[in-house]
Amino acid sequence: MVNSNGLHHISKRKRVHNNLEEYPHPQFWIRFLDKLLVLVAILGPASAIPQVLKIFLNQSAVGVSLFSWTLWLILGVPWLIYGFVHKEKPLVIAYSLWFVMHSAVVAGVLMYG
Repeated sequence: MVNSNGLHHISKRKRVHNNLEEYPHPQFWIRFLDKLLVLVAILGPASAIPQVLKIFLNQSAVGVSLFSWTLWLILGVPWLIYGFVHKEKPLVIAYSLWFVMHSAVVAGVLMYG
């Protein structure tokens, strides 16, 4: 079913109407994708751990852009709110963790930059 509203909430199973999808989904690939996204939601933010460790262990933020990390922090907030509003577990996990990682880098740049 194509949604004519454009940017309306994508996940049909969360909509309140008569044609709710089953959860967990009966199709293997969709179930697999649901589980994979939770893993990706954790692994993505974990990719910033080396940057955070480098800043705090070396006590130096030379070459780290305060503007970029602050912008990523700010731009992640609407996604986090969207995840909470639409009860999308992968988005809430990912953007909560990204918020922590971005905040840590920004704090490190402010302390050691």
